[in-house]
Amino acid sequence: MMNKTYRPVKIFFLSFIMLFFCSTGFAQSEKISPSIDKQSFIYVTRDTSQLGLDVYTLKAADTAVKKPCIIFVFGGAFVTGSRDDTIYHHYFNNLVENNYNVVAISYRLGMRGVQHVSKFNIAPLRNAVNMAVADLYAATSWVINHSGRFGIDTSKIILSGSSSGAITVLTADFQRRNNYAAAGILPVGFEYAGIISFAGAILDFNGSLKYAASPSPYLMFHGTADKIVPYNKIRFFNKGFYGSAWIAKTLKEKNLPYYFYSEEGMGHEIAVYPMFDRIPVILDFLDKYILQAKPYQTDVMFKDPTTKPVMLLSPEELFKKLQNNQTKPVGSSK
Repeated sequence: MMNKTYRPVKIFFLSFIMLFFCSTGFAQSEKISPSIDKQSFIYVTRDTSQLGLDVYTLKAADTAVKKPCIIFVFGGAFVTGSRDDTIYHHYFNNLVENNYNVVAISYRLGMRGVQHVSKFNIAPLRNAVNMAVADLYAATSWVINHSGRFGIDTSKIILSGSSSGAITVLTADFQRRNNYAAAGILPVGFEYAGIISFAGAILDFNGSLKYAASPSPYLMFHGTADKIVPYNKIRFFNKGFYGSAWIAKTLKEKNLPYYFYSEEGMGHEIAVYPMFDRIPVILDFLDKYILQAKPYQTDVMFKDPTTKPVMLLSPEELFKKLQNNQTKPVGSSK
């Protein structure tokens, strides 16, 4: 029998691994709109891996008119996933057609091939997050350096991610605000303008969730019954996995702007659902919190009794499924 001291530790690491919500038919795939141009580039080479990104812009857009840019990071438990999975196209289409440029990136999948994780084997988990964050910083640098080509306003670069991608963007902004060395690749004075997180959390091993510099506004969606990424927090000694509810609490205590959208009784499907049925909330956040710089604090607890959670796999079952299906190249285009 598992003792009471060890059980939270096991839950912590298993929850961290299980960050993937695959496209299992709950949401309809969609093609990129014919009004949108998609261009693909290599933004960095890591060891033997060339990491790419896709830039989505309106066709014939005037690049002299600078637009905000949303850098998107896909989900997949740091094991699998693709930046151009059709499940994200509805989200991309709506953003671009509402005058936002979108950049979807690949990143190294640091948990591929890892079979056993515990408090005694913590390095692969920490390494996977740090690798993804470092790649996101490199992609951000590429976007800044090529901003003129695409009409990007570098003062309004926003991060967005799903599941493991949401962990990556939240942790990246947290590390930037706390002057972590990896963030040194970014220009002096540069800060992300906002974060849109779908079932994300911050991983940090420094004892508590503290920001040396005030973060940008966060929009966070999370299901209260999420067993994959914690809704609140999991801590063990100085190791912390801080979910959306805990981040919102921290921002509220510091009187900082945020929009926290909780879905009562829902699980990890909230890593994808809002990209289909919460587009108006997302666009409203971008307009009021980013473009108008309103210092609002918003907490929404939404419940739809007619909608049931569909992410019913246990962390153990999901991880086994993912590790048995590692056939795609890293973040590849299909």
